[in-house]
Amino acid sequence: MTIPNDYLERVYAGVLGKLIGVYLGRPFEQWTHQRIMRELGPIEYYVNEQLNEPLVVTDDDVAGTFTFVRALEDYGITADLSAEDIGKAWLNYIVEEKSILWWGGNGNSTEHTAWLNLKNGIPAPHSGSMATNGSTVAEQIGAQIFVDGWALVSPCQPQLAAQLAQKAGSVSHDGESVYAAMLWAAMEAEAFRSADINHLIDTGLSVIPKDSLIAKLIAEIRDWRKTDDDWMVTRQRIEDQYGYAQYPGNCHVVPNHALMIMSLLYAPDDFQRAQMIVNTSGWDTDCNAGNVGCLMGIMLGLEGIDAGPDWRGPIADRLLISSADGGNSINDAVRMAYYLANLGLTLAGHAPLSAPKAGAQFHFSLPGSTQGFRSQDGQIRLSVTNIATEHGRALAARFEALGPGQVAAVTTPVFSPREVLQMKVYDLMATPLIYPGQDLEAAVAADVSNIGALSVTLRLRVYDEYDNLRTLDSAPVALQPGDSSVLRWTIPDLRGQPIAEIGVAFTASGKRADGCIVIDHVRWSGAPQLTLQRPEGEGTFWRMAWVNGVSFFSKRFPPSFRISQDRGDGIIIHGTRQWTDYTVESDVMLHLGTAGGLAARVQGLRRYYALRLVRKGRLQIIKVCDDVTTILAEAAFPVELEVTVSMKLTVLGTRILGEADGTAIEACDDGDQAFLDGGIGLVISDGAISTPSITIGAAETMIADVDTAKETSDVLR
Repeated sequence: MTIPNDYLERVYAGVLGKLIGVYLGRPFEQWTHQRIMRELGPIEYYVNEQLNEPLVVTDDDVAGTFTFVRALEDYGITADLSAEDIGKAWLNYIVEEKSILWWGGNGNSTEHTAWLNLKNGIPAPHSGSMATNGSTVAEQIGAQIFVDGWALVSPCQPQLAAQLAQKAGSVSHDGESVYAAMLWAAMEAEAFRSADINHLIDTGLSVIPKDSLIAKLIAEIRDWRKTDDDWMVTRQRIEDQYGYAQYPGNCHVVPNHALMIMSLLYAPDDFQRAQMIVNTSGWDTDCNAGNVGCLMGIMLGLEGIDAGPDWRGPIADRLLISSADGGNSINDAVRMAYYLANLGLTLAGHAPLSAPKAGAQFHFSLPGSTQGFRSQDGQIRLSVTNIATEHGRALAARFEALGPGQVAAVTTPVFSPREVLQMKVYDLMATPLIYPGQDLEAAVAADVSNIGALSVTLRLRVYDEYDNLRTLDSAPVALQPGDSSVLRWTIPDLRGQPIAEIGVAFTASGKRADGCIVIDHVRWSGAPQLTLQRPEGEGTFWRMAWVNGVSFFSKRFPPSFRISQDRGDGIIIHGTRQWTDYTVESDVMLHLGTAGGLAARVQGLRRYYALRLVRKGRLQIIKVCDDVTTILAEAAFPVELEVTVSMKLTVLGTRILGEADGTAIEACDDGDQAFLDGGIGLVISDGAISTPSITIGAAETMIADVDTAKETSDVLR
């Protein structure tokens, strides 16, 4: 399949369009058109400040869209991906009552209902079918709102996009909801090669039944558009004939799909106007605007988004995904665009893109990208923009009148921002991206036209024990105009507190400095070296740095970590998929339960290795992969309740080593489904477990100790 030359940039524009629409419509979601006009007027730009809401928030539209598509990564990048596999991804990444979905109750929330079906052993597509859930539950809006990712990995392939959308949609929905999703996915896939709205609609109609209600309403809206010539008149027709009063449930797909089609027909080549129409029309504004924004972003590209007001600046590429993979939660549109584009290239039989700038996490390679970097609050006039340099694109921080004692800084979030405390409805499950023991670097340059010399440092902003942000800077480096440098710093011990932001800070070396600092890239590498424990103060961000996949995660018991699981397996997770080889160790106490211990290379709720104490008197290394638990190694071990056991679990390449109070076991997993990366966890089954602290360090030491012991044993034999 031929891939468009500008595929990556179009994917980036589609992701941005999705984010803009969701963040624009989120503060007044489910308002009627009449209330919007009365209290806000036509929605021409972000209104979050008027309504005292954060702009960049957790939202199911964003989290579901960019999580469910990960089934391709986990179960095979193929057009034959099954609905059942996508359902398995739901169970791995969705934390019950805490992430991604609107948890509105069985029979009320379609997604909650489907998740319960999956959890109870009803696989997809039966989990979302009308036969299982009835037509009202099955035909709400969700299949449509999560559809964009499948189109973004299917450029110019509307049939493939519709096929993937049908499978994904059927996990939770059926009937007209799935038809709407298939149609929209096909339109978005075709938008990579066509900017003709009527052609896109015809393409969408070609993948759904001609006698479906979705096809019927589109025909009527097209006819109304020809005669009305005023979107307000057409909107009223939609309310009268297809409005909420006509359909059961709290957020039916039909009324909202009608508004989306209307907005395209009245603004076929205008991103700004389409957003104004679809948002001012009311009902499920964030969902509708997100889908419209993604399609028009793909179709019109970055130029189309930038033709109106500054949509991108306030967002600064920021993207939040609340899921059981906490290291994927603090994200950005550039990182997501590369991820989706590589899935799409692989799906089409092409080689994936090379990682920009030798794999730097922040590389600013796409036009206008800032990857979350903004001016740190202060009095210095500082603007952050993306520029082209002789080495590619980079971030530019422009400043004026920087005087003695004044510090300017640009930082980006690498963990949950303080605004999460203001976010409504959807929790943010996240772990930090960077940790003590890792090496942080930034390549910086002082523009040759600068006036005055600068002193430049790397900067961390870390939550303290009272949830206040404290600042730590590396040793300064002097930069004269025209100078460049690579700043490097091994992150120091932070007593288990999470790093909230990283960036670059600078001050004038003389009386005044004006000009620009150019940041080519920011990266970190290496294994973490840290001990995690409760701080002395009353802060909570240290605890929020764990994905909470258990029934109860104590705030008050004396041990730092005491968790319990009412039924089945539970886990709390820390770390990222960047972690590969390491050792995790802890003194744990099993209070009650069938099994409990430490986990490594955790890739969600149902994909990890664990070293566990089994109540029946066994020490085991296990592999959990979806609904299958495999014992990789085991030995007899005296397991007693309320007794502390020193446990250590090491992963290095394909080797997995465990030790408990001197009893050592080892396993090897070199199969096709081996887990090669992931964070750590504390696991418990049907009971409670606790520990005062958990330490993560280099893997090589334990491996060397075990190998030496084996060699000694061989000699003695």
